[in-house]
Amino acid sequence: MDLGIKNKIVLVLASSKGLGFACAKGFYEEGANVVICSRSKENLEEAKTKIEQLKSPKNNSNKILAIVADLSKEIDIKNLVQKTSKLFGGIDILVHNAGGPPSAPINKITKNDWQNSINLNLLSFIRISELVIPIMQEHKSGRIIAITSVSIKQPLNNLALSNTTRLGVLGFAKTLAIEYAKDNILVNIVCPGPNLTNRMKELIEKMAQDSGKSEDEVRSSWIKQIPLGRMGEPEDIANLVLFLASSKANYITGTAIQVDGGFVKSSF
Repeated sequence: MDLGIKNKIVLVLASSKGLGFACAKGFYEEGANVVICSRSKENLEEAKTKIEQLKSPKNNSNKILAIVADLSKEIDIKNLVQKTSKLFGGIDILVHNAGGPPSAPINKITKNDWQNSINLNLLSFIRISELVIPIMQEHKSGRIIAITSVSIKQPLNNLALSNTTRLGVLGFAKTLAIEYAKDNILVNIVCPGPNLTNRMKELIEKMAQDSGKSEDEVRSSWIKQIPLGRMGEPEDIANLVLFLASSKANYITGTAIQVDGGFVKSSF
């Protein structure tokens, strides 16, 4: 199936590893010009090399650009958008992805923890959207996809920072979808459940440490909550992101879709 992504200009945030990396790979294989970013230059160069080695009939002339950026810093976000737009002449698709905030019970969360989480998860989305939308308006077309968490539909224990700031991303994304539909800018939210990423590994290690259980016991307790009986792969998330960015999703905007193996039990 042709997704209509070939030669599109795609900016994928936090894309040297995990979900962001899987998305960047998917777009590159579809023939898109892809910009990846990370705080770590070493991780970024490694990711760029891996992606450049991918072979596909669709990616024989497209490019990949790697830019070091800390998404909690406004100046880095501005630089990221300016460099992308200058090199490629625009931005067709934005995939907002950011590292998850630390896990902790509410009474252990500091003021700095709150501010750091708001900067990284919520304000980064607001700031980059404000910069990218005028570029998309010029072309009367654009896609913005925010990767959040199932915590926006079903709050998770000891993840108050994620539960709170990611709901802010949902509210802003829904508002963008309404206000910019007239410009053919479609905005959607992808909500990953438990996935086999470094982030999940860190959560399991922290939960094991706090509870006195083994990591295997903690991992099993997560899997027992998933009807499909397994954690997801980063590619499971990337597949939905690519679809929402494609020409096959022209009538989908303002929606939040979980990819979680049935983890969320609510009807909405």
